[in-house]
Amino acid sequence: MDAFSMGLVAAMGALATVAGASEDIESDVGSQSNPNSQVQLAAQVGNPHRIYNKAISGEPPANALWAATAAMVAYTLITTFQLPALMALVVGASVAALFNGVFSMSAYFGRNSSQARFNQWVYLDIVRYTTPSIMAHAWITAFCISTISYIMVYMLPTPHPFPMPIIALIWGLAVGAIGSSVGDIHYGSERQFQNRQFGCGLNTMLSGQIVRKAEAGLRNSIDNAWFCTKFGGPATGMGFGLTVFLDNWRTAVFDPVTQATYAILMGVFFILVEVFYNHYIERSTRRKYGPYPEYKGDIAA
Repeated sequence: MDAFSMGLVAAMGALATVAGASEDIESDVGSQSNPNSQVQLAAQVGNPHRIYNKAISGEPPANALWAATAAMVAYTLITTFQLPALMALVVGASVAALFNGVFSMSAYFGRNSSQARFNQWVYLDIVRYTTPSIMAHAWITAFCISTISYIMVYMLPTPHPFPMPIIALIWGLAVGAIGSSVGDIHYGSERQFQNRQFGCGLNTMLSGQIVRKAEAGLRNSIDNAWFCTKFGGPATGMGFGLTVFLDNWRTAVFDPVTQATYAILMGVFFILVEVFYNHYIERSTRRKYGPYPEYKGDIAA
């Protein structure tokens, strides 16, 4: 493996880190992920709110759509119209961001208007200044993932056999899954249920009883973004960045055709190391800070 190939793999890891962070923050601003169920339920249990509520689907299929759309547009512009790669990637990400904005606004208007019987209003100011933030983060995610796909197809010494849109679809599913598994735990209960003791669990009767007041005024989704950029976004970015970097590092060191066995064994080795390290971190955390207190009813903030 030469220095140029290693540089490309490092660049892909950096792009993936940015993509993971932006994906998590995008879902937090729009309340797309698992905690979105609490946002949907809030008005029905007497807690109308000013939090954006846009989940069309889970994060994996949604981000697969944005990433595949960006890569498909870029691929068409590069192969058919001979547009420079960077310009094509920018245009593709812009189209994906527009798709994201349309889906986000339609979901917000549809859900909130259907909850009018529960006193849930449609706040046009929330749509006006929150939707551009959602689209901007979706643009970053789509651009980074489509760029990774371009590098894998056109720049690596051993080009990937799949076309750009298919690779982007797979990485979009991956970044959405990592955002759901890594980013959510730093957004859901911690932000929406800050009046409960951390680690106490959520009793069924408290479903939808989200905190609606922020540090200054009523809480909205921008507050969630500010909260999540401190840890949830970077943690998601690190998770996705390591996934992309390590996966491409092993196929860059070992030829995937003539040394496929070594590449597979290296991948298995990485998985085992991560599993054992995760087990060590969890046991160490429980020894230092656990066990978590048993939930015994209403606990003051």
